[in-house]
Amino acid sequence: MSIGPLRVVAALVMAVLVFSGVAAVSGPEAAAYEWNRELREGDSGADVAELQIRVAGWAADGAEQTFVAVDGEFGPGTEAAVVRFQKAYGLDGSGVVDGATQEKLNALEKADGSTAHFEFAEFHSKDGAGFGGGNVDESTVRENVRRLMYKLEAIRKKAGDAAITVNSGFRSKAHNENVGGAANSQHTYGIAADIVISGKSVGQAIDLAKTSGMSGIIRYNTFTHVDSRMEYPYGTQYWYWKV
Repeated sequence: MSIGPLRVVAALVMAVLVFSGVAAVSGPEAAAYEWNRELREGDSGADVAELQIRVAGWAADGAEQTFVAVDGEFGPGTEAAVVRFQKAYGLDGSGVVDGATQEKLNALEKADGSTAHFEFAEFHSKDGAGFGGGNVDESTVRENVRRLMYKLEAIRKKAGDAAITVNSGFRSKAHNENVGGAANSQHTYGIAADIVISGKSVGQAIDLAKTSGMSGIIRYNTFTHVDSRMEYPYGTQYWYWKV
């Protein structure tokens, strides 16, 4: 695992937010990021940062406290995640992000920036605030949620395409206080979700989360809390697996 300077990461993430290269391909719910080149180890740039967001849920083969850094540098950790993604989706596992891999990555993206099996509305604060009123601005919450969605897509795939219910995603500060959450709850930044995987126990959900770059995992009786606290300057900056 490697963590680039926070300023570099922030700049790269902001760059990939500019979806000037997105075009509809098969209907109002479909979109395709314009990959302008094959990507491989040694490459760098905003397109690599976007790739890292999309394969972040393929961080490890087994339980491991590691994540794919969104730093725009295609290193060994990114390549390994790409290989896992490719094999999961029936590709050759070369680690090179070729046209076939890009098609699979694009199939997980919808026109509004959400992912194939998740809607932004599923992560809205339960008090009607949408993505507003949190500990960071609304656009930051939205991007954080987008990144979280790709990790959840990986968990869903590993669970045999079992549906995932999001009990709680983003929380406004007001809603978080009402439900007794900590003032610095990861939910107030849009980097956390409380999930239930259809047909899977809490223990099974935890095992899947441990392979998916989740630096926060907490066991509850009927659901699992997952978050990416290690990846953000406002996260708690340490691993917390209370399982």
